[in-house]
Amino acid sequence: MRSTFHSIETAKRSLFTEQANISTTGHNIANANTPGFSRQRVNLVASRPIEAPGYMRSNIPGQLGTGVEFTSITRVREKFLDDQFRNANRSLGEWSIQSDTLSKLETVFNEPSDSGIRTVMDNFWKSWTDLSKDPESITGRKIVRENALALVDAFNETSKHLTDLDADLTTNIATKTEQINSIAKSVSDLNLEIKRLEAYGDNPNDLMDERDYLVDQLSKMINVSVVNTADGYDVSVGNIMLVDGLNAPGTTVQALETQFNSGGVVGGEIQGLLVSRDQILKDYESQLDAMADTLVNGEITITIPAGSTYNGSQLAADLTTTVRGINGLHNLGYLFTNPPTQADDIFVTSDGTPTITAANIRLSQDIIDDPMNIATSLRTAVTNGVNETVKGNNVLANLMAGLKDTKFQFSPVASQNGITNGTIDEFYASMIGQLGLQSQEANRQATNQQDIVTQVDSRRQSVSGVSLDEEMSELIKYQHAYSAAARFMTTIDETLDKVINGMGIVGR
Repeated sequence: MRSTFHSIETAKRSLFTEQANISTTGHNIANANTPGFSRQRVNLVASRPIEAPGYMRSNIPGQLGTGVEFTSITRVREKFLDDQFRNANRSLGEWSIQSDTLSKLETVFNEPSDSGIRTVMDNFWKSWTDLSKDPESITGRKIVRENALALVDAFNETSKHLTDLDADLTTNIATKTEQINSIAKSVSDLNLEIKRLEAYGDNPNDLMDERDYLVDQLSKMINVSVVNTADGYDVSVGNIMLVDGLNAPGTTVQALETQFNSGGVVGGEIQGLLVSRDQILKDYESQLDAMADTLVNGEITITIPAGSTYNGSQLAADLTTTVRGINGLHNLGYLFTNPPTQADDIFVTSDGTPTITAANIRLSQDIIDDPMNIATSLRTAVTNGVNETVKGNNVLANLMAGLKDTKFQFSPVASQNGITNGTIDEFYASMIGQLGLQSQEANRQATNQQDIVTQVDSRRQSVSGVSLDEEMSELIKYQHAYSAAARFMTTIDETLDKVINGMGIVGR
């Protein structure tokens, strides 16, 4: 015959199992808004059935069920969707950084505006035009000097902002590297704890969620590769091992830069920072330096009109020649000294080096001290036996004003701008146009990647995320099952009470 208490054991198992279902559902509901949390499910299995006991095999057909058991509590998660999310997150991190850097560059150049380099350049050329109308005017020379100082300040300030941005990117790379190492250490600590709990036969689902959430954060900073081993997650980027099971070697800024410069995979925000600093920013620094150097020393072709003094002789006909930028043209002019002396450079370097850059360009101290050191005349003449600079001659001032539309020969460094021979305005317009297109493309890519991340994360949440409606439905189901098991327990209890206390008392 069957055991008297068999049904009580069956009811007990049902109560314990449904209680586990209810507790797990409550845990899901409590963590509905917890970042990185994966919903959990109780895995049920019918417990091993038994045959009715006896001296010999029973003739009762079938086996007697013993109820239900739960074998494990596992989280609902798909590795495929995790990999998709991390790949999309890596690209989002890279393009977000580039978009932010280009946005800052647009602010630095501030074009078009009333205070940008373009406006300052226009004012500089215009001041020469005004001076040509009254070449002996001390006021006109002072205006040229002040506009030249404004031009120098514009170059210097823009270069300083670019240098500051370079330093800011370098600091961010170091900060991100520290964050990567900190997260890597946390992942290795979780590997140890998860391995310890798994040794007891447990499923540390919450710790696994925390570990995956940390890897998700890493994926935005760097192109992580994750391999699940007996010791937990091995996390690497290219040939750099960030987490090796229970150890966290981490990385350094130098290691990341070396891998990036050698063409290795880095990805994420780190790659965005390296590309921004070493490619995008360096490009605009080089172009700005090339613009300043070409303005001052770049080869230009000019036509000196007949009657001008050139190399000590008066020209009988127009002469077309090549000079080196503003300084070379200014050197052809004569000051109102006795005897006439040829003018010195307008722009010099602050550090004494021969190459002009946006950072070291300065206005000549002689011109700062005395604006009469600005030349306007290209002609000398002998009057009463005295060689003098001809007053009223505005040829040099006109040639200076005409440089606005004169084509300069730009250095090969700036060839990626697309202009090797063109006006200063054309070169600068091309540089700003390039910045605008790059910024537009980076914004487009960042927006697209954000949409992809959102879409993939939505798919992942549809699998792993907690749906309150679904959990409430499950809770009601488990509640009814628990109540039914409790009712079954009560029924068996009443039956046993009848057997024990209500049978066999006839005749007492």
